[in-house]
Amino acid sequence: MVDLSCNYLGLSLKNPIIVGSCGLTSSLENIKSIAKAGAGAIILKSIFEEQIRFETEQYIHSDDKKATEWRETFEGIISNDEFYYEEAHKYLTDYAKEHAISNYLKLVGESKKAIDIPVIASIHCSTDYNWQYFAKRIQDAGADALELNVYVLPSNFNIEGSEIEGIYFNIVEKVKEFITIPLSLKIGYYFSSLANTVQKLSSTGIAGLTLFNRPYNPDINIETLEVSASRIFSNSEEYANTLRWMAILSGKVNCQLAASTGIHNAETVIKQILAGADAVQMVSVFYERKFEIIGGMLSTISQWMERHNFSSIDDFKGLLSQNNVKNPGSFERVQFIRLYTSVI
Repeated sequence: MVDLSCNYLGLSLKNPIIVGSCGLTSSLENIKSIAKAGAGAIILKSIFEEQIRFETEQYIHSDDKKATEWRETFEGIISNDEFYYEEAHKYLTDYAKEHAISNYLKLVGESKKAIDIPVIASIHCSTDYNWQYFAKRIQDAGADALELNVYVLPSNFNIEGSEIEGIYFNIVEKVKEFITIPLSLKIGYYFSSLANTVQKLSSTGIAGLTLFNRPYNPDINIETLEVSASRIFSNSEEYANTLRWMAILSGKVNCQLAASTGIHNAETVIKQILAGADAVQMVSVFYERKFEIIGGMLSTISQWMERHNFSSIDDFKGLLSQNNVKNPGSFERVQFIRLYTSVI
């Protein structure tokens, strides 16, 4: 018998397969099914910054008694009452924020009671919003850990790369002041120096980094001449970029690493662990093939381990990272070469 258990974010997982944050992890029924299918952990669907802002604004202008009383009290207020107005507005805004995340906090609490695997909450950030407030509430609701999914597209021509990177560090710094549960960061690869930035982020006191989040990408319909969404789900060939960076970063950062994007089968799970991943996050494949495939993947991993005489995940984790392969440059080659003809 082989041992598939592992440690991720200081949490004991019975295996390295984590069902990542997605629409499938937003209902208690699905969450129970995921645990029953054999997943090692689950990340609840992210609560989005834009969602909180929208719901907060909607609440302030709603027919709720508290919101209505506030609007009537301060309608047409004069400037010398500005300070009192700001204090009252902050009170109502905080109340509205709590209202906006109440369902999410309820899901965290109910999930913890219903399943016996780690429940990791998720916040999707794009600015250094008031995230410490939500993080503390999520911790109080019982989450085992918190993943911050931070994605800032470097599309602003007036912002230096260092300013964008600073957002990531600011978010981590603020949130860590208010929680004691493990904190992880899920990031993309749009950095001027990815290796350097990841290494610095790993030294902020976070427990883990997930490589990489898969952003929404636009497409163009050439018949309707409209901008539309490209393929939402990943395919099984998209794991290669993560594999490269997992191998390069393994053993060179100060936190644990999880692999994400394009992981659709047991073979790719094995590859990511060989490259150095402590765990993997899977999403798209479950929309296509349901949660029941987890058992089969775990069986395939176990059989592979037996064939190669590995008794535990640690026996082969990082075995083929850049630090351990005979040709480290194989992970850094980015151009094709003609192997059987003259040099280009």
